Amino acid sequence: MTDELNEIAAAARDAKRAREAAADSTVYNRQSWPIVPIAIGVGSAALAAAFLFVNSSRKK
Repeated sequence: MTDELNEIAAAARDAKRAREAAADSTVYNRQSWPIVPIAIGVGSAALAAAFLFVNSSRKK
């Protein structure tokens, strides 16, 4: 029984170490590309183009 408890405790300790290491590795780099605003801009342009395309084929 204590072997199982020790394995569970070791797995929990390993998971905590992995979680802390992942949190430490997500340091914000100010010189990187601003991905979110670029993605929002590209997505908005794609939606606008789709609406213009749909409206251009309608009969007036």
